[in-house]
Amino acid sequence: MKRRVFLAINLPEEIKKRLEDYRDKFDFLFTRRSLGGGGLVRWTKKDSLHLTLVFIGYVTNEQMLEICRVTRQAAAESKAFFINFKKILLGPPNRLPRMIWLEGTASQELTELKNKLEKALLESETGFFRAENRLFKPHITLARIKHEQWRQMGETPAIEENFETRMPVDSIEVMESDLKRDGAEYAVLESCSLSGEN
Repeated sequence: MKRRVFLAINLPEEIKKRLEDYRDKFDFLFTRRSLGGGGLVRWTKKDSLHLTLVFIGYVTNEQMLEICRVTRQAAAESKAFFINFKKILLGPPNRLPRMIWLEGTASQELTELKNKLEKALLESETGFFRAENRLFKPHITLARIKHEQWRQMGETPAIEENFETRMPVDSIEVMESDLKRDGAEYAVLESCSLSGEN
């Protein structure tokens, strides 16, 4: 049986709580404006909030062990750093919106860590990894839009709210996602500390 795996940065409890407060503030608006009931969006559960660094896909147990090894090594060679977040808005930009997300800044440290992980995965002898060919936009998905209900609206809700925060990054998690009807459920397979010397 294969696992659906990705590499992620998990959030401190304080930031999760702030994002949960945002959801509570806007949930009534999105529920009220839905023509068919049930809301315009499906919110991400508080404990599932994360920033995806590298999406890998379905892998065998053997490949998963190799992913953990590669991630441990990359983490051990990397220093802890911070990610800056600026605002909550619809994403992806300049396209039909699919999500409400918290947008982050692609700092040099974050970009280098992502590149290091992808390079190590590509060079793995198991040959299971294919890098995504798109611009990296660090973000935390707060909600996924229900397209049918969204299209029925006469007017799209304006979503752009300042949410400035500086988040410490001191570990990378190897995560598994289990797709359910009411959204994905996530489990940490291994947490790898960033232990590079400052």
